[in-house]
Amino acid sequence: MRRLSSPVAVMATLFIALALTVAPLPSWALALRPLWVALTVYYWAIALPERFGVGYAWLVGLFLDVLTGSLFGAHALALTLVAFIAARTHLKLRMHPLWQQSLTVGFALGLYAFVLFWIGGLTHQMSRPLIRFAPVGISMLLWPWIYGFLRAVRRRYVHT
Repeated sequence: MRRLSSPVAVMATLFIALALTVAPLPSWALALRPLWVALTVYYWAIALPERFGVGYAWLVGLFLDVLTGSLFGAHALALTLVAFIAARTHLKLRMHPLWQQSLTVGFALGLYAFVLFWIGGLTHQMSRPLIRFAPVGISMLLWPWIYGFLRAVRRRYVHT
């Protein structure tokens, strides 16, 4: 069983992801903002499935809801699904090259975007599908670099 000797490293990466999520961007680039928090939650759920799972994803989602001013629980539900998919597939996923992992990440993030789009529709906060689903493609393309960065953080600060 892995022991997280430095939970500060995990929290720091989540803090960076949250900061990147609310960082100001030009209006034309808002639809292209990667899903930083979902990518980070996905990574930690596959890297440390017994230590970072659905419960932590739910808490991070609640914090993201408060930070972004969205419906309370929307991101929590969506990130819980992302962490669940990651936890269920982590052993198989580790055996695949990064480009194949990107496809699984794309599926999980597509579900994340769909849940947020669906909740927005239920609460009459409609948005264009492009605004909800374009970040999924961007995030899939960024996955190899996000994976490499977070893996380096884990190897340096998180001891087994």
